[in-house]
Amino acid sequence: MKISSTKIDILQEIGNIGVGNAATALAHLLQTKVNMRVPRATFLDLKEAITLIGGVEKQVVCVNLRVEGDVPATILYIFDQPSACALVDLLLGQKRGTTTALDEMGYSAVMEIGNIMTGSFTGAIAEMTGLQLVPSVPALAHDMLGAIFATAVAASGYAEDQVLCIQTSFVGMQNQDRMDSHFIMLPEVESLDRLFAALGVVTETQVSGVDCNRM
Repeated sequence: MKISSTKIDILQEIGNIGVGNAATALAHLLQTKVNMRVPRATFLDLKEAITLIGGVEKQVVCVNLRVEGDVPATILYIFDQPSACALVDLLLGQKRGTTTALDEMGYSAVMEIGNIMTGSFTGAIAEMTGLQLVPSVPALAHDMLGAIFATAVAASGYAEDQVLCIQTSFVGMQNQDRMDSHFIMLPEVESLDRLFAALGVVTETQVSGVDCNRM
């Protein structure tokens, strides 16, 4: 699956809108200003994505869900453990470092933020394309990164070798905490065709399907 620079630029813009919406929603939830760093969107193969996030044995917290509708896909929103704990402290108004391990309340806080983040990204895609995206009820996993990817790929039946990865960072202005995360999308092949077609970008699949005798 070869992705052109034009398509990457489009995905980058989707990332910008999604992160901007998420920052606004988080600021409203936390009652404090939240800054965002410009996200980086890219397509990586599974091994590269795992390496980028920290390796197969890295402990992470992941909000995962299935999206149906016009763009079927599996979405993973992944935080490393320090960032997840920092998010809990920020959400609960605690000093950074108060949360060192996630309990039931911590998982609930991460789930709430993950809901906001994934909703912001799927909303950005819908806003830019006019396509319908129907997210499922999200689930939370706390495990090694390799296990989370293996479970997601097996459950979704994903057959491609590449995933969309959008790296994001948020900074809470009250205490300057930086929280890193990765938005991973495992789209079905037809989903990418529909997505780019809705944005006016002709895909290789569409070109190959054109009857040249009619041109």
